[in-house]
Amino acid sequence: MRCPFCSNEDSQVKDSRPTEDNTAIRRRRICDQCGSRFTTFERIQLRDLIVLKNNGQKEIFDRDKMFRAISLALRKRTVDQDKIEKIVNAIVRKLENSGETEIKSSLIGEYIMDALSHLDQVAYVRFASVYKNFREAKDFEDFLDNLEDK
Repeated sequence: MRCPFCSNEDSQVKDSRPTEDNTAIRRRRICDQCGSRFTTFERIQLRDLIVLKNNGQKEIFDRDKMFRAISLALRKRTVDQDKIEKIVNAIVRKLENSGETEIKSSLIGEYIMDALSHLDQVAYVRFASVYKNFREAKDFEDFLDNLEDK
């Protein structure tokens, strides 16, 4: 594993343990060259997923990008990072179990919105404002009215 500090190719694993939800192995490493310590995660990947963007482009699914999007929606909210990790893991499992290799970005967005709606209403509205491309205050009002109706 390449050291993120000095780019040395060799490192030693000092500690390995499963994550809380048993979906990954957490490895604590030390660089042989500079002595820096860092953590890596090993996850099962059933298949390579391709995301079909709304503009027709395709890109490789990036789990970390989804984690960052959810974290941004939950910024300054009292939600534990482990809960975000569980949401991401659940969505990735859904996508992998669907049997499809090409997934529409809109489906991923819907899965995220569904998870956030059950976790934190403020984060749900924040994510929706970007995902649904709100342009003015009226868009927020309409969305909140629909939310109240449900």
